[in-house]
Amino acid sequence: MKSWLNYALTTTLLWGIWGAFSEVPEQNGFPGTLSYVVWALMMLIPTIIVLIPAKFKIDFDSKSLYYGLVIGIAGAGGTIALFQVLSIGPAYLIFPIIALSPVITVGLAATLLGERTGRLGWFGIVMALVSIVLFSISDSQLHDSESNWLLWALGIMVAWGVQAYFMKIANHHMTSASIFFYMMLTGLLFIPLALWMTDFGGETPIHWGLSGPGLASGVQLLNAIGACTLVYAMKDGKAMIVSPLCNALAPLITVLISLFLYKTMPSIITGGAIALSIIAAFLMVMDEEKSPEEVTETESHGEIS
Repeated sequence: MKSWLNYALTTTLLWGIWGAFSEVPEQNGFPGTLSYVVWALMMLIPTIIVLIPAKFKIDFDSKSLYYGLVIGIAGAGGTIALFQVLSIGPAYLIFPIIALSPVITVGLAATLLGERTGRLGWFGIVMALVSIVLFSISDSQLHDSESNWLLWALGIMVAWGVQAYFMKIANHHMTSASIFFYMMLTGLLFIPLALWMTDFGGETPIHWGLSGPGLASGVQLLNAIGACTLVYAMKDGKAMIVSPLCNALAPLITVLISLFLYKTMPSIITGGAIALSIIAAFLMVMDEEKSPEEVTETESHGEIS
């Protein structure tokens, strides 16, 4: 298997497991905003691991700083914004909108990077996007809404789509370890905002036991490692394939774990999403494996000076 596919499947597996258990600490009384803090701290572990072979050499030139901060702010800022939008809008509509972030990535990769794939690949991309929306719809809860939730959701969708695109072009200019270092750094910089958003004086006391921050540490470490392997998948893989592939297969693993744990049958929507995601992954990977390697465009073709 190609290295990019190994990294992409690793991201898929870890994010799938993370998705199955990510809400458990909050259900135990540990707020989601504090789970963000834990996630930001857990980002330190894979950062150190990938920097060791590089002897802690980090790209600090102006273009690397630009790319690194754009990627980091888009990711961490989108995560913080998600806490806000879920408090004012209907989750059953928010998640399907945010889940369409690969559409942004695919569009940018095709138009600005000149990435191409075969017919099977395009069929797979479309199926993956549909399955992502179906997974999001089946896993959402209805909330009372306010008028400005849509702008928040669209902003997060764009931010995460642009983040994946910049991951790809940044890998032409700087090391993957440096990219992830900046992701970790910006994640830490948003910690004060997450703490400010946390209701420490609420009626329900915050749970500080092992099933709260302790469980959150293990769960968020999976997310952090998955984010790291995603950066490496973007290095050699096409952004228009890697992004929808990971975003379609991770919910599949989450659903399968949940079905096993709770012994429930999937709904028609979830069953359709499962079928589409499996077919989509097969088509995208098969198309990439049978096609000859495309010559990478010059750095200036996809980068912003």
